[in-house]
Amino acid sequence: MAETVDAKKEEADYKRVHSFPLIRHTDMPEEMRVETMELCVTACEKFSTNNESAAKMIKESMDKKFGSSWHVVIGEGFGFEVTHEVKNLLYMFFGGSLAVCVWKCS
Repeated sequence: MAETVDAKKEEADYKRVHSFPLIRHTDMPEEMRVETMELCVTACEKFSTNNESAAKMIKESMDKKFGSSWHVVIGEGFGFEVTHEVKNLLYMFFGGSLAVCVWKCS
């Protein structure tokens, strides 16, 4: 019983330490990258228990701001290989183990 309490405390401490966005890969221009990163953080905080709603919010905002054909995947423990338009990919982590991948492919 004590082990599960300790494990939960460690996980909570880990998430608190890594609550900032961490970009793993991007080829976006600086201005687009900053706006996309802020949008992802806002959506993940607003819909912290519903990744589908967060992804939908990000996709709709990106479609309005930067044109159509944006795709978003949010989750833990996934891999991907995508074809995307040059300078339109962002892969980041937020809140510890939550990953967000945003790309444009028309």
